[in-house]
Amino acid sequence: MHDAVIQSEGRIGPGRDIRIDPFVSEFDMGLAQPLSRSVRLNGFATCLRLEQVYWDILGEMAKVNCCSVSALLSHVDREVHLRHGGVKNFSGLVRVVCVVHSLKEGSCAAMA
Repeated sequence: MHDAVIQSEGRIGPGRDIRIDPFVSEFDMGLAQPLSRSVRLNGFATCLRLEQVYWDILGEMAKVNCCSVSALLSHVDREVHLRHGGVKNFSGLVRVVCVVHSLKEGSCAAMA
């Protein structure tokens, strides 16, 4: 991460500086590219559209759990139904699960 302070150009507020630039020099725009994949959730085929960075995190989580990404997502689907009666935005839930996992593992700091 670089030490330069980015001027806000009025987006954050007049006279304010951005101290943490989210677009670090190593930032890969490919990670923001949405990608649709067919997955099986508890035996049902469906399509899930997530940005590449989330597929990468899901792949790491599946590897740690010695299972496929579909098996991991099936677990998330079952648990949200058992614990909360379901969710309206499964893709959003998966994104939050990935972020929480990354924060817990300290991966977000390492990516920056």
